[in-house]
Amino acid sequence: MAKIKHIAIRTPDPEKTAAFYKSVFELEEVGQAGSGVYLSDGYINLAILRSNDNGNGESPRDVPGYAGIDHLGFVVDDVDAATEILEQNGATAMGRLDLGHQQPGGGHAYYELKFRGPDNQVIDISGAGWIGT
Repeated sequence: MAKIKHIAIRTPDPEKTAAFYKSVFELEEVGQAGSGVYLSDGYINLAILRSNDNGNGESPRDVPGYAGIDHLGFVVDDVDAATEILEQNGATAMGRLDLGHQQPGGGHAYYELKFRGPDNQVIDISGAGWIGT
């Protein structure tokens, strides 16, 4: 069974938004990358990403200055099986994103596959999860 382990939101000011969630809900900052601040309650990773300055028009969330939920991430037991089920149900693969530190001999500590589901909603799947989960 898949479990929600990652929620990403967009905001014009990730640092201010992160400070709010840390103060109000006592979330722990577990990382920063690019324009994102990553928080966790030890179970779910909350990625707070900077809003796009330029939209690409692919979905209602891809407009300049969008603030709100950007995508959801699910940890799955079998990435290949989950990929097959997603595609059978009309999801479109967007690619792979390697995350974490480079490992000796190549590769990354973990990765996620990205899909577009209903309403062009972005869905991430991972066999290993995200930092802080």
